[in-house]
Amino acid sequence: MGTAGNEDGDGPPAIGIPEFYALNWARTTLDRTHNLQIHGIAELPFGRGKNWLNQGFGTAILGGWQINGVASMYTGQPFSVTAPGTSLNAPGNSQRADLVKPNVAKLGGTGPRQKFYDPAAFAEVTEVRFGTAGFNLLNSPGTFNLDAGLFRSFPVTEKFNVQFRAEAFNFTNTPHFT
Repeated sequence: MGTAGNEDGDGPPAIGIPEFYALNWARTTLDRTHNLQIHGIAELPFGRGKNWLNQGFGTAILGGWQINGVASMYTGQPFSVTAPGTSLNAPGNSQRADLVKPNVAKLGGTGPRQKFYDPAAFAEVTEVRFGTAGFNLLNSPGTFNLDAGLFRSFPVTEKFNVQFRAEAFNFTNTPHFT
């Protein structure tokens, strides 16, 4: 929890009128409620001393390979639903939309012109007052990302190896629209 201000939580409050400071109280823009990072490395079960293809030509080709990966999953950042500030007539203050439905339906659309939340849950403020929607009321879409790699070390001399490595960033090609 914090005071709504700039993107980094620094700076003046979004509503600068002292009588309405309580409206600034909200989750910070930097809040990531859930953040999971998983990484690992494993040897493939092929080659000398392994379960499969442990002798002959298959050992020379497929033996000694390893895979690695990093999976990142986290919730989206909070954001506020704003409205034009002309009805407020208070320069330097942020106007929020009116929340007209008790629950905002998550539609889940991603990409251009796709709606992630139900826009009918909000309305423009038509009177001289602050909107009823809270700051940082909703979360942007979360992120899933997987980076993967495949590699093998080849001995050159007793002390030196050469490593072949193939890396793929965003391996699942998961787009991240916000």
